[in-house]
Amino acid sequence: MPNDQLSFFSADAPAQQQEEGAAHVARVQLEGSAALELDYAVPSKLAERIHIGTRVMVPLQNQRVPAVVIELLEASSHRGRLKEIVSIVGSRPMFTPGLLKLADWVSQYYIVPVHRVLRAMLPQAVRDKPESFLKDSHLKLVKEPTPEGLDKMQTRAPLQARLLEELRRRGGEANLSDLRRELPQATTVLKSLLKQGWITRAEIRVTRDPFQTEEFLPSQPLTLTEEQQAAYVAVLEAIAKPAEAKPLLLHGVTGSGKTEVYLQAIAEVLKAGQTALVLVPEISLTPQTIERFKARFFEKKDSIAVLHSHLSDGERHDEWFKVQEGRADIVIGARSAIFAPLERLGLIIVDEEHEPSYKQEDTPRYHARDLAVLRARIERCAVLLGSATPSLESFQNALAGKYELLRMTKRTDGKSMPLIRIIDMRLQRRKGTGTSIGNATILSERLRAAITTRLEQREQTILFLNRRGFHTTLDCNTCGEVVQCQDCAIPMTLHKADNRLVCHICGARRVPPTKCPSCKEPGLKYGGFGTERVESAVREVFPQARIARVDTDTMQRKNQLRDTLRDFRAQKLDILIGTQMIAKGLDFPNVTLVGVLNADTALNLPDFRAAERTLQLLIQVAGRAGRGELKGEVFVQTHAPHSPAIQFARHNNFEGFADQELEHRRAFQYPPYRHMVLISSRGKHEAQAEFTLQTLHKRLEQGLPEGTVMGEPTPSSLAKAHGQFRFQLLLRTDRIRTLARHLQSVMDTLSPPPDILVTWDVDPVSLG
Repeated sequence: MPNDQLSFFSADAPAQQQEEGAAHVARVQLEGSAALELDYAVPSKLAERIHIGTRVMVPLQNQRVPAVVIELLEASSHRGRLKEIVSIVGSRPMFTPGLLKLADWVSQYYIVPVHRVLRAMLPQAVRDKPESFLKDSHLKLVKEPTPEGLDKMQTRAPLQARLLEELRRRGGEANLSDLRRELPQATTVLKSLLKQGWITRAEIRVTRDPFQTEEFLPSQPLTLTEEQQAAYVAVLEAIAKPAEAKPLLLHGVTGSGKTEVYLQAIAEVLKAGQTALVLVPEISLTPQTIERFKARFFEKKDSIAVLHSHLSDGERHDEWFKVQEGRADIVIGARSAIFAPLERLGLIIVDEEHEPSYKQEDTPRYHARDLAVLRARIERCAVLLGSATPSLESFQNALAGKYELLRMTKRTDGKSMPLIRIIDMRLQRRKGTGTSIGNATILSERLRAAITTRLEQREQTILFLNRRGFHTTLDCNTCGEVVQCQDCAIPMTLHKADNRLVCHICGARRVPPTKCPSCKEPGLKYGGFGTERVESAVREVFPQARIARVDTDTMQRKNQLRDTLRDFRAQKLDILIGTQMIAKGLDFPNVTLVGVLNADTALNLPDFRAAERTLQLLIQVAGRAGRGELKGEVFVQTHAPHSPAIQFARHNNFEGFADQELEHRRAFQYPPYRHMVLISSRGKHEAQAEFTLQTLHKRLEQGLPEGTVMGEPTPSSLAKAHGQFRFQLLLRTDRIRTLARHLQSVMDTLSPPPDILVTWDVDPVSLG
């Protein structure tokens, strides 16, 4: 979290629901495009059901529109006669008072209307179809049929006899939907059996549980190491006295047992009658996390709710209402789960807190890690941020004493960290050895030999490359032109399985040309490689190996990712090839070799965080090796072997890297020493997009807060995307609140052309 972000949150007291007994007026926030707060009369028939956070339907200009009650008053300052609230949406408030307070903070800090924040807080399935639960009929046998009676019924009414026999076999009761799997015609005889008094029927709600078919085996708490115990005690102290506690930053090396600390701390929270919220950055981490939590809290496994985008709309709807109705004690989810309507919060955990995926890309562009810290203060609960490679923002907050730093420097059971070997691919190319395509070497000679050894020893290997596709470029031998997406300023990638060039920005697809689009000459050549090409090469070199690839191209079917990772864990696979989906958080005891095929992918990005991201990714992916009884080894293939990020990663020296990098950040006044605001303009007309940002630049100069540094409008590093030209303007400041107000006031007066979109991002994690 940026250094002065906590000071931006002015009220220390937790949000309290005000006395509602005498309320006759409800102040509501409209959910539509108009950011309006309006007063409405509370009709007597609804008075007992309307609370702060209740969604309601109100009349507005001959329409009925949704709104959220944000305040209850005895009277309104409005002089005219107030219109009445029409109806209530849902049976319970959908926003807790704490969430409404958080929404107000997000609105001010990220400079976005509060109604857009409220919309983001509710899953679309909940917002559009609240309480649209599935219904089923529960059938119960009233009187036991005798064998003789069933024989007679079998002659005259065989379907009725079969249904009664099936009910008896199931213990005398069952849901109609379950019976229909065995007896598709069950519904046709239901009326007769009800009339004859054989059975009773009751309507029940059916929960769409994404893990209904899963089986979990109970697990027991592990004995904590000395370092784990010290961290655990610190967390318990924060849980016991949250008003006095600082946010906790748990810096634990990969394999040090951070998850076990999480589990045992949550167990104490549940004993105290409180709830816990666990955020994970990647959907790929969710199945393993859920399995661990459902196994550890086996007797309460039905009180664990899961919230992420890979659930179906129905599953997400039902899981959210499990939380809202108080039937969930633990919530596990991705960034949007920070808005889960949990009450009695005792602990919020943000696992892999450094991950950029915690930052929302669309408005409101919040950072879930930062909101976790803010929500913990609002709810007066403990918050624990965990990572083997903390973000420099969080690490600096710990060094400055704003967070409490907990360290776990050793792996559990005395396991050693994997040995990391750096392979200079420049030398590899000159030698001409290894597995190559064109001028690119996929597997160095040493890595190929290491994989062979692992296959012979029946150990497993992970190969990591953060780039999808088969070939990453197609260019002309004659004029040098690279085949680019017509709507985006990037080369198109060949996906050989479909024989299509694909744009990884907008998703455009086209048949590979046979002639250069520019000079019309033949002789196009492919270059570069992605995970699809790596899989093909590895299958050629190791035909006997069992291989799977994990990226967004292959993991299309629901639960496919979960099933693939389970097969790998069960040692049904020898080699797993993948992108960042497999780079962190996963625990495979039989993996003894990790190969990083191109460590320079993130290092060469035009972003001041490029070195930090590279180090984090290398340490995280290297941490997948040697987590069991066998020693691990990591091969990092790079064209920049002397890069500080790669050398510090080689020695697993995060703190050494942080000291050096923080000095650079301080010298250039980059985060965490200053806040940043990235303003972008984009549109189909390049000149208009650039002129709009230049105009905004001039207006911002007038009254710019003291100490703010503003750059010049420049093309974005991705100059064109989705058919739109993109320009950006970067501001750095140590007075973010003042700058936010200034930016808001200027934006209120700006009228860009209709086809030009201007956006801003407070504390961006990417400058692209």
